[in-house]
Amino acid sequence: MKGILGRKVGMTEKFTKDGKVIPVTVVSVEPNVVSQIKTVETDGYNAIQLATVDKKEKHVSKPEAGHAKKAGVAPKRFYKELRVDNPQDYTVGSTLDASTFTVGERVDVTGTSKGKGFQGVIKRHGQSRGPETHGSDYHRRPGSMGTMRPMRVLKGKKLAGHMGAETVTIQNLEIIEVNTTDNYILVSGNVPGAKQGLVLIKESVKPGKVNPKDIIVYAEEEVVEETPVEEVAEVTEEAVVEETTEENTEATAEEVVEEVVEEAAAEEAPAEETTEEAAEETVAEEKVEETTEE
Repeated sequence: MKGILGRKVGMTEKFTKDGKVIPVTVVSVEPNVVSQIKTVETDGYNAIQLATVDKKEKHVSKPEAGHAKKAGVAPKRFYKELRVDNPQDYTVGSTLDASTFTVGERVDVTGTSKGKGFQGVIKRHGQSRGPETHGSDYHRRPGSMGTMRPMRVLKGKKLAGHMGAETVTIQNLEIIEVNTTDNYILVSGNVPGAKQGLVLIKESVKPGKVNPKDIIVYAEEEVVEETPVEEVAEVTEEAVVEETTEENTEATAEEVVEEVVEEAAAEEAPAEETTEEAAEETVAEEKVEETTEE
């Protein structure tokens, strides 16, 4: 039997190409270290001990430090023993990662359920409540304690008490995705425990047919940065446009000046002709006066 320790991150969903949605639990799987190997000859059974999540040195006790030193690994926070059939395939100090499982495999996931504290029979066992009106004094009580003859409460009676914080195993879940780059495994359905709770993923005791789902994968868009050559080309194009605009502006200004000069010359020409005609008329009048006097 193979297995690996991880921490529950939360839940999300995946879509298949045929339009189905699969609720999945994200389990973060840091590399697990094999801290101890037990065999039939030395311990009476075959098993390996997995360790994960580094522990601060100031929080490590002497027995924990000695155990880690013997295995040649750093002290860890979580330890879990896993029964195996072939302990010779493992070595002390070796690591296991998310690639231990493949997509489509069936697994059992074990975790510690959320603690609810001290709860009554309605929440703890799903019993019904009594009447709320008409003077009834029976609302959320546990009810009858049983028959009178034993003169005691029989064992197994459903009463109020501590709820939750129990070891729970969900069987026959399916591996939807395995990511060794980001070190996580997606498991179909829900997993017991709160977020960041420790969970053990192990091979299912009810092995079924491996049927990997065809999951839609969304590719990330790559942002292509512009090269300096393109920037230079853009600057050159802008400079050419500016030069062309300046040349057009200068040409337009020259044409305007020429038009103004031509208009001024056209206005001066009629004035000169008028002056010459006036002088000729004056000369003619003087001649007429002289002839009259004679």
